[in-house]
Amino acid sequence: MPSDHQASILDSHVRLPLGPVTLDGDLSIPDGATSLVVFAHGSGSSRLSPRNIEVARGLQNAGLATLLFDLLTQQEGAEDAFTGHLRFDIELLARRLLGVTDLLVGGFGGRTWRIGYFGASTGAAAALIAASHRPDDIHAVVSRGGRPDLAGSALANVQAPTLLIVGEYDRVVIDLNRDALERLWCAKRMEIVPRATHLFEEPGALEDVTRLAAGWFTRYLIKPAAYAEAHQ
Repeated sequence: MPSDHQASILDSHVRLPLGPVTLDGDLSIPDGATSLVVFAHGSGSSRLSPRNIEVARGLQNAGLATLLFDLLTQQEGAEDAFTGHLRFDIELLARRLLGVTDLLVGGFGGRTWRIGYFGASTGAAAALIAASHRPDDIHAVVSRGGRPDLAGSALANVQAPTLLIVGEYDRVVIDLNRDALERLWCAKRMEIVPRATHLFEEPGALEDVTRLAAGWFTRYLIKPAAYAEAHQ
């Protein structure tokens, strides 16, 4: 994993106003970064997910800015901890992600970005739905152990190059991802991480996820023109 940006990363807590709600986020910007990956967690997680934080650090070391944010407010998160219904409200999660995307496209923080999404679990479905609504703004999507099948008919409208990463032993999710892959018409690939389960807790598994994601985002966010020229 490249590490030349490791010593020059600016971390800041941000507040993201989305109409009636304001969401908390953690923005990390390596020196010179012009591309940003927005993380969409799912299944009761938050911006403090240790797995997403580890992947984000790897992406930052590859020269990518990252934004991890809470898709739910504190009150909603407390309610969802008991009911579990909001984490599967994919349309709500997608609307929140779209709202944050619109803030970024509008020059949030005084910068303009080339944007990608990294989605995990149900957050992957929200990322794909959001990408289908913003084809001119979203340039790459990566799913980690995701449920892209929950994006439904939106899959056919996704234009952003999409990478689906699944653990070898997460067999039900592998089948769901294969089915979703068939329904995507964009540039696409599915990668199966050997000896990994759903949460990629096995030694080296999350490092594999980070390597694959960094390669995908580097290709389509940081160096898309160079990659296209090399493959003409």
